[in-house]
Amino acid sequence: MSTPNGFPKHSRTCVTDSMEGGAVQDLQAKKAGKAAKKEAGGRVAVPAEGPVSVGTPVSETLKLLPEELKANMKIKSITPRPPRKPRLERAASLDEKSWRRWRRFRTSQESLTDPNDTSSSNGSLQEASPSPPNRDRASPCHPCQQNSLHSSPDASEASPVGKSRGSTSDLGKRASEISSAFGGLLRGKAFVGGKPRLSQIMPARPLPPMELNVASHTLRTANRIDSDCLDYRHYSQHKFGRVSSSLSDTRLHGNGMVYDSCSTDSMKSTFSLLTPIRAKDVRSRSYLEGSLMANGALLGAEELSRYFPDRNVGIFVATWNMQGRKELPMNLDDFLLPTDPDYAQDMYVIGVQEGCPDRREWEIRLQETLGPHYVLLYSAAHGVLYMSVFIRRDLIWFCSEVEYATVTTRIVSQIKTKGALGICFTFFGTSFLFITSHFTSGDSKVNERKLDYNKTIQALTLPKNVPDTNPYRSSPSDVTTRFDEVFWFGDFNFRLNKDRETVDSILNQKPGTDVSKLLVYDQLTSEMSRGSIFKGFREADIHFRPSYKFDIGKDSYDTTSKQRTPSYTDRVVFRSRYKDDIQAVKYSSCPVIKTSDHRPVFALFRVKVRPGRDNIPLAAGQFDRELYLMGIKRRISREIQKRREQKDQKSSSICSIS
Repeated sequence: MSTPNGFPKHSRTCVTDSMEGGAVQDLQAKKAGKAAKKEAGGRVAVPAEGPVSVGTPVSETLKLLPEELKANMKIKSITPRPPRKPRLERAASLDEKSWRRWRRFRTSQESLTDPNDTSSSNGSLQEASPSPPNRDRASPCHPCQQNSLHSSPDASEASPVGKSRGSTSDLGKRASEISSAFGGLLRGKAFVGGKPRLSQIMPARPLPPMELNVASHTLRTANRIDSDCLDYRHYSQHKFGRVSSSLSDTRLHGNGMVYDSCSTDSMKSTFSLLTPIRAKDVRSRSYLEGSLMANGALLGAEELSRYFPDRNVGIFVATWNMQGRKELPMNLDDFLLPTDPDYAQDMYVIGVQEGCPDRREWEIRLQETLGPHYVLLYSAAHGVLYMSVFIRRDLIWFCSEVEYATVTTRIVSQIKTKGALGICFTFFGTSFLFITSHFTSGDSKVNERKLDYNKTIQALTLPKNVPDTNPYRSSPSDVTTRFDEVFWFGDFNFRLNKDRETVDSILNQKPGTDVSKLLVYDQLTSEMSRGSIFKGFREADIHFRPSYKFDIGKDSYDTTSKQRTPSYTDRVVFRSRYKDDIQAVKYSSCPVIKTSDHRPVFALFRVKVRPGRDNIPLAAGQFDRELYLMGIKRRISREIQKRREQKDQKSSSICSIS
């Protein structure tokens, strides 16, 4: 039970006989040292007389003292503290209960073994402390102790022996001991409980340090497009190399809170990864004269390292001759999102020759396939030549204005079936040029194709407003020298200088990816080795079958009366101002798309990007918003339709008639 003040209520307290003798002597000596006490002016605490319990207030204790002692002493106030909240303990077993009963009995026996002990009251309280009273019923006390406790006030006044014993100093010393013990009782230090107290065990040797990251990486789910699958703290400090963290970062990591990477990963959506910008930097920043190393520069090194710690961007480049077909493939996932690379790319550039009549429908299909993470940065057309540039939504702010130019290689310029289309822009501090072309067709028209190439590099008037990143390496007669990274792709129409029977026999012998025997007869490979076309360009190794010419809807090559020789007409080549800036990751075709006599050809690249200045005309986040909404709506509607079909298929049942 407990009192209204919150202290435990004890019915009686067992105290040794020394309590009686010490209290009588102290009180009798008090009258003898009254004059000396006034002169010293010292403040002493009131000695407790009689039974001392936790629930006894100070006023009741003072009633036990003589009136003369209360008048001549200054009482030192003691403010009791509330006890701590009880802890939830498990239910004690039968062994524990029996052990506690034996311990109480043993303690009461020890207190009764030495009745002549004349130690101080503080010592007697300490001896009694290991045996707390039971909460349900009063603990049994010795009869002599009960009599001494009840007769102590009268004995203190009647006994004359105390005047000859003790002095003022002894009285002050014993009174201080009793007050300290009384304060300990009020604070709950004397009675701790029935549990035994064991000494703290320290390890023999220091414990090994525990890792902060206690999460299992194999149990985490990762978004293969967004980069927030990484650990937040490691991502923000080590991977990004950020010098200063944001305000939310400081609150998370700098306030001394205990955390690990698991709890940090769960807060990633709450705390921002944006680099903080100081107000004075915003005031002094000039958007016309940017700096490569300035803090807060939009295209500077700090921002580039935050998005691309290794300063490499992934680019998908594809070319496809659609043969002017109106029908589009039902699914473009195998074309734009091949299963071999684990991650989607940062840019998607698709060039089309002899495109479908509905160009807008083609672009909507591309947006639908790529999904909401990508936006159409720019698209252009030259007759039936189409080019579309998609970029990740987060990266659109780091692009300059997009420019394009076209070239017609036909004698009559109004006929735009053959020619070239170029699109250029600057991403951070690296300039890009993408060209898609459709050269002259014919097995023996190699020179005409060379002329198409030469006319294209001379007639493409790019760049227009966007400044050249390195004008000292540029040439006015070659557009490909005026950009850092150049990708040229399309239907170049170069053939294999071999008859159909020989090519078929080689393809039947090597049905796999070994096509080295066919490339010996490739016209483009031989011309590039001579340096007569695509000077300074390179091409990744070819490990796929010829992309031309197939029967529509089939995997067999031309079975018509013309019996055209299979050839590598669709190609992707690249060049760079700086060595090893472009690394080819994959170069292949898409055999599952069979709506044309050409198979789509694509290539994946890792391209190094450098920081830039803010003094270029920026695109300011412009993209085709209408196309974006249409593509996402169609993506959602198709997903809903697919789920309905699956649900109907599961609910349908087949009835058999016997």
